[in-house]
Amino acid sequence: MNYNLSSLNEQQLQALYQTEGAVLVTAGAGSGKTKLLTHRIAFLINEKHVNPYNILAITFTNKATKEMQERVAQMVPNADRIWISTFHSMCVRILRMDIYRLGSYNKNFTIFSESDSEKVIKKVLEELNFKDEKFKKVFSSQLSAYKNSGQTLDNFLSTHACEFNMNDIGKAILHYEDYLKKNNALDFDDLLLKTIALFRQCPDVLEYYSDRFQYILVDEFQDTNAVQYLLVKMLAKNHGNVFAVGDEDQCIYSWRGANFQNIFNFRRDFKDTKVFKLEQNYRSSAPILQVANNVIKHNSSRLEKKLWTDKVGGEQPIIYNAYDERDEALFVAGNIEKLINNGYKYDDIAILMRINALSRSFEEAFLSYNIPHRIYGGFKFYERNEIRNLIAYLRIFVNPKDDVSFARIINFPKRSIGEGTLAKLEKLGEGSFIEKILDAKFESDALFKKFADFIQTYKELSSANYSNLSDFVVAVIDKFRLKSAFNVANEEDLNRILNIEQFVSSVKEFEALNPKASLAEFLEMITLSSDTDQIGEGGAVTIATVHAVKGLEFKVVFIVGLEEGVFPISRAFNSSAELEEERRLMYVAITRAEEKLFLSHCTKRYLYSSSQYQMPSRFIRELGLVSTSKKTLERKIEQKNVQFNESGKQFFNREEMFKEEKTKREEKDVSVYKVGQKVNHPRFGEGEIVYISEDGLVGDIIFEDFGKKSLMLNLAPLEIL
Repeated sequence: MNYNLSSLNEQQLQALYQTEGAVLVTAGAGSGKTKLLTHRIAFLINEKHVNPYNILAITFTNKATKEMQERVAQMVPNADRIWISTFHSMCVRILRMDIYRLGSYNKNFTIFSESDSEKVIKKVLEELNFKDEKFKKVFSSQLSAYKNSGQTLDNFLSTHACEFNMNDIGKAILHYEDYLKKNNALDFDDLLLKTIALFRQCPDVLEYYSDRFQYILVDEFQDTNAVQYLLVKMLAKNHGNVFAVGDEDQCIYSWRGANFQNIFNFRRDFKDTKVFKLEQNYRSSAPILQVANNVIKHNSSRLEKKLWTDKVGGEQPIIYNAYDERDEALFVAGNIEKLINNGYKYDDIAILMRINALSRSFEEAFLSYNIPHRIYGGFKFYERNEIRNLIAYLRIFVNPKDDVSFARIINFPKRSIGEGTLAKLEKLGEGSFIEKILDAKFESDALFKKFADFIQTYKELSSANYSNLSDFVVAVIDKFRLKSAFNVANEEDLNRILNIEQFVSSVKEFEALNPKASLAEFLEMITLSSDTDQIGEGGAVTIATVHAVKGLEFKVVFIVGLEEGVFPISRAFNSSAELEEERRLMYVAITRAEEKLFLSHCTKRYLYSSSQYQMPSRFIRELGLVSTSKKTLERKIEQKNVQFNESGKQFFNREEMFKEEKTKREEKDVSVYKVGQKVNHPRFGEGEIVYISEDGLVGDIIFEDFGKKSLMLNLAPLEIL
């Protein structure tokens, strides 16, 4: 077993040995909190002889869960008996057992994805005749705020002011909730809320779990919202042994309800809390930590701590003042090329930005330099249309009440069943769509004939006994002839068929790791998965927002777009609380870097349909470094008589080539592009133009394998098909 307490420092050991009661560990970035958490679990089992069955460890991401499970498995026997999961996965596990006790639901409930919820919201607002576009936007945010507040609906409506009538908001929320109940479905927020409702309405269920979990560990405690914090308190009511690890300096999710004040509330709510502080950093070099400390010390709502390392040496971070976003992208691309020539790998490198809108110039530069890259926050594999259709087919076998999934697939492949037919079916008696068409009493109805083939296939598949999960999935694809909807002679359709086959591969992979798992568990896994779970893998440079890389680390980090109004974002200017969150975001970005840190800002930037002169971010002044322009860099190089190696020459030669190519592209007539046109891109393949800006310069193009991309039409190497 890989269990060695001597690898922990003195502060980590002090926290680890405090096994009883409430413990709060304020762990700075890169201070080894995952190591502490896993060693504490091992210590409880190996030294204190705690049964693994009585330990609960809660993380915030699937990636963190997997890492913790793997580490713990190397340290203790029977590690699979420990509950290590995210809040949402934990709640699903509890609800699958007992949600029937709430009424209206059964254990086969569907978990609606974000896109499913958006579809339901649209339907609900249409049914209530709420047509105002502003109301639609406000409703989505108010629904989320309500579900993350931990309040009753009446309390929420009375305490939250809104430019719209809160009675209408309340009416829409109730209608949305009723629709989900009818579909035996929960959205992401419901997973937590229904668990709390279950605990409140069925005290014996809470008693079972609070008695079972004698030791509770919570990672990233600063990111808990009111509902998550309440869950921790409820589960800890019997034993009170809660080990919370967090860092208020890294709380960057207040917009979705996270409350770093929970770190301070913890000491109030759990008596005799022992507090420990981890400041030794094992990730970053000393110069990087220095600028991180320089920035975060300007925040007032924090516990005083200062990161330090015993690593010797390290390069000073570089700030680059670019003329515009193209110059900035060339600076980044050129440096990446030099880094690769000096032994770094592409997946060692991350480009971090405050907003996704900055990514376009980097895509263009990276294509010119042939730098492999992956942008996160785009189209997920499981969000592709053909995959969502297949998932919907599978869902209706687990949950026949899921009308949203049924409506999605009933005319795929084509069956001449449209919205009018579904509207008639909806009025035909009680029950879900599938329950109605399976009800023999409706067989004489002319409407029934339209569903006859579907009913026969559904019954065959439902009654068949398949030896494993992947065989059933293949049978669904074959018997419903899902591939027949595509033309193999068409390259886009061929890619869709290949995606379906890739889906089957993912089922087989899941099946190999979980031989006893059900279809419901597989669907649960993919619904709760995130496109950020794969960040830093696959031999490509990561391009992502700072929010997406929380908890990750890279040898080299470029933080771009450091301008007032961009980072920090403009809406934070009138709120000290929001400005402090922006600074925490900057701190998180800096502390992702292990060895090298580059920071850049532009004198002028094209953003939001206009080119404007920019002020450097206030965070640059707080870093304690000197900003450097390209000419200054070149002058310093000349002064030091540094001889450029071949890659250095290539950098400047290719920069000039890119500028010449850019000039040629700018002369390109963008009027040739039209919405609906098919185009080909050398990297993204074939796509369709779905939007062109008023000035004709920016186009939104949907590529089959890469999702929607916004490209400069006068720059992008597009071929009209």
